[in-house]
Amino acid sequence: MKITSVKAVPAGVPFGPTVARNFIFVKIETDEGITGWGEASSGPLAVATMIDEFGRTLVGEDPGEIEKHWQTLYHYFHVRGGVVQMSAISGIEIALWDIKGQALGAPVYDLLGGKIRDRIWTYGRWDGPTVELSVENAMNHIGQGLTALKGDPFEHRGIYIDKASEDLAVEKMRAVREAVGDDVELLVEVHGRLSPTDAIRVANRLEEFRPFYYEEPVPPQNLEALKKVSDHINIPIATGERMLTKYDFAELLPMHAVSMIQPDIMYAGGILETKKIAAMAEAYYVGFQPHNCYGPFNTLAALHLDACTPNFVITEGGIHSWLPEAVIGDFPVQKDGYFSLPPGPGLGCAMNEEWLEAHPWDENGKPWVHRQGVNPSRQGVDWS
Repeated sequence: MKITSVKAVPAGVPFGPTVARNFIFVKIETDEGITGWGEASSGPLAVATMIDEFGRTLVGEDPGEIEKHWQTLYHYFHVRGGVVQMSAISGIEIALWDIKGQALGAPVYDLLGGKIRDRIWTYGRWDGPTVELSVENAMNHIGQGLTALKGDPFEHRGIYIDKASEDLAVEKMRAVREAVGDDVELLVEVHGRLSPTDAIRVANRLEEFRPFYYEEPVPPQNLEALKKVSDHINIPIATGERMLTKYDFAELLPMHAVSMIQPDIMYAGGILETKKIAAMAEAYYVGFQPHNCYGPFNTLAALHLDACTPNFVITEGGIHSWLPEAVIGDFPVQKDGYFSLPPGPGLGCAMNEEWLEAHPWDENGKPWVHRQGVNPSRQGVDWS
């Protein structure tokens, strides 16, 4: 089998009432009629240009030689790395696994050692701009059978939180914990928006509500700052959604500063690279939870890894309201707080190309939006 084309397919869809969210899909065709789909949605439109450039080097190659192609693309430039290059590589790599699974008639998780579990624990949301809306959001998700919720309760800008914003964040979590009871796990998401000193103080105030994890409390560039936080709080720390490849995690893990890593498959390096990262974390007794911006193929790739990774803890992923129209195939369902395993072979689904044509890239859209009072990434998502 030979690759005949590699193409980036940008798309834009409504994502909440006031903003469009842009996605970048990858389509790889072969001379045997098998088409693979991947996703590189965490990067800007420049990612699409790099996918097309990389793709030209793969035409005529065997799609099954995934490690070889990864190494070729990673070393394509003398100066390598960065979110644009890694998103392009990851999207291509995901599509190559889809092709390999289809060619062999097996789901991707079977090609990575086989499943360990038959269902995948997932979480919903508890955040909102006010205390009341945070509780409403939490109870809505609890009503859908979810047993874990994650929330970003912070409304400030920058990394130095004001007292009013800090008090509001604490009150949100207090109210949500009282509403959902002690049997629901609550994760706290910070998006790297606290200084080390503020992160320590806030964590100590939140400790009484028994957070399951404290995610990315400080910006990801300074691992010593993260270590300082971990040494002064009793809440488990998670991080990694903005880290790239095994090389970034090789610096993090020996510090013993985190209890769970969260690489995003779409730009950490793809399925196999993320599997390697999870194995590195396992040796440090660190759990694994893939970050997910809720695109269909990032979700599918995550579920395949979740199924076959020993140190998997929980997965991130809702279902877009537009997803049933956007994909072809039986997308895994979420029931009682768990996803079913992806159907095989390959990733298990394909893009509806008519839907893609009807949803071109939106020049005013965003690849990722999180600003004060608005978090469109949590809108338009169905957890049922």
